[in-house]
Amino acid sequence: MKKLFLSMLSLVLLVVMTACGSKSESTSGKTEKEAAEKEPITLRVSWWGGQPRHDYTMKVIEMYEKEHPNVKIEAEFANWDDYWKKLAPMAAANQLPDVIQMDLAYLSQYGEKGQLEDLAPYTKNKTIDVSSIDSNKLSGGMIGNKLYGFSLGSNVLSVIANDDLLGQAGVEINDSNWTWDDFEKLAIQVQDKTGKYGTNTMNPPDVFFPYYLRTQGEKFYKKDGTGLAYSDDKLFVEYFERQLRLVNAKTFPTPDEQAQIKGLEDDFIVKGTAAVTWNYSNQYVGFAQLSKSALSLHLPPEQAKEKALFLRPSMFFSVPKSSKHKEEAAKFIDFFTNSVEANKLIKGDRGVPVSSKVADAIKPELSEEAKKVFEYVEQASQHASEADPPDPLGSAEVMKALKDISDQILFKKITPEEGAKKFREQANEILAI
Repeated sequence: MKKLFLSMLSLVLLVVMTACGSKSESTSGKTEKEAAEKEPITLRVSWWGGQPRHDYTMKVIEMYEKEHPNVKIEAEFANWDDYWKKLAPMAAANQLPDVIQMDLAYLSQYGEKGQLEDLAPYTKNKTIDVSSIDSNKLSGGMIGNKLYGFSLGSNVLSVIANDDLLGQAGVEINDSNWTWDDFEKLAIQVQDKTGKYGTNTMNPPDVFFPYYLRTQGEKFYKKDGTGLAYSDDKLFVEYFERQLRLVNAKTFPTPDEQAQIKGLEDDFIVKGTAAVTWNYSNQYVGFAQLSKSALSLHLPPEQAKEKALFLRPSMFFSVPKSSKHKEEAAKFIDFFTNSVEANKLIKGDRGVPVSSKVADAIKPELSEEAKKVFEYVEQASQHASEADPPDPLGSAEVMKALKDISDQILFKKITPEEGAKKFREQANEILAI
């Protein structure tokens, strides 16, 4: 009997010890996982901009660090010129920051050299939540099927009008269906009635000529970036002939007059010397705050015919392949994109938030001018089509060539026909390299 009791006691002890051991192992495994999640991480985040952007971005970083106490973020920022000068040697040394503020003009340069991580997998596994983001708003960061740049905000090409001057000239803009001819007539009528310019110079031409091509169902660059996409130089000629007519009618500033504009405070629309300015929508707030006249936002001519408008990424966040903390970098991008509290600090400075939920949530916090920009981008997005691919390598030289040839045409040193031929030869030579 005693032996039976001892045997049963041993069995009970064995079961208890096994259970305790299992619990201990389970707890140990959980502890190890939690420890891994709380492993200290240093994340380098870089951006360009002015002091206000630096100030609020640092506050957003503090918010992120508070929610993720194991993460310390090292901020690296500079003005536009210094930023790219610093980034190039970092790239050469394989020491790029973990999160890089990236511009459309440089995305191909870094992406096609294999220096950037494809962020598409992080959207698919929901590390970056894109459930409230329209795919058109992200397409501008795609090269092929790789998402090398995650858009931080959207801008749209717009026509900003001085309502007082339009009233004095007895004209109005019906932007639901106005044409290029309507635009030209309006500009000339403003000059005739008020003696002021009807429009600014649609500068730089590398922004506005590609838009004109889109209204005609054409594109500027080939998809593979090896040359110009449009084949009929008549489109180039017609675009610049219209500009020459406006110069001759004295309703369009000459290039040397445009060159005197050094900042928003000098712009024709702010000074009240032009009825219309062509700009991206994010410029409206600055113009409206400086202008003594009421300003309004309008869709550009013939935008509906070919769905010519597109949502232009104001800037991106990219993650380099060299980063040792890609997952955490993606989490930071998600926070920057989807945190309502963070975006109450950002207030659309990097473009209208790509998340519709965030945009709606922060709208009550905005100034009246900023609200109008949000509403305009939302209106334009209903008419927008997919953005063109990022500019190919060599695009900076192509832009310079187009600007130089545009100046020569408007100064009447060469004809639009000569300019069209000259530009095609130079652009294709640059892009073929």
